[in-house]
Formats: sequence, C-alpha cells, structure tokens
Amino acid sequence: MKLLEIAHSRAGDKGNTANVSVIACDPSDYPHLEKHVTAERVKAHFSGVVKGDVVRYELPGIGALNFVLYEALGGGVTRTLALDLHGKSLSSAILEMEIPGR
Repeated sequence: MKLLEIAHSRAGDKGNTANVSVIACDPSDYPHLEKHVTAERVKAHFSGVVKGDVVRYELPGIGALNFVLYEALGGGVTRTLALDLHGKSLSSAILEMEIPGR
C-alpha cells in the first residue's frame, strides 16, 4: 500500500535542509507508520534528492513522524536552480512510498 492511503504530509525548508512530516489520518494507524516508515527507508525513497542524513522524530501524541532531510534542496533557496526551491513537493513524493498493508 502507499502511504497516501493512511497518511497526509507537510514539508518545509531551512537552507539546504528539508523537513517532511508524515501524519496518520487515523491515530490507530500511527504504530503501523512508526514501524514501517523509518529514516533508512525515507533516505532510500529520496535517494536521488537527499545527499545527507535523514533523522526521524516520533510524535505519538499527535500521530506523526517528522523527518529532517539534510543536504536535500540543492544548496537551498538562494543557491539552487531547482523548480521546487522550498521542497514542498517532497510532501507529495513521500506519500508515494510503498509500505506493507495493515
């Protein structure tokens, strides 16, 4: 199944670092997300984009995972020629990640 079936996402940026959240639509799906959406899998999913580390933060109280993607925006807003300067499309891209079904 794709993440978009049980989650939604938001993304932001600071320099060359992107922040991408994965939020369970139903809080009962959070443990499934926590188990299957690891920093390693996110880094592999974004292998052509993220050049640095991926760090995951768990927010069980709100049913969300937050990922910080280092070296992910081609140098940052003032230095990249990318069409998506702020990395907002990363929120859509992460939701295409395949995870095992519930």
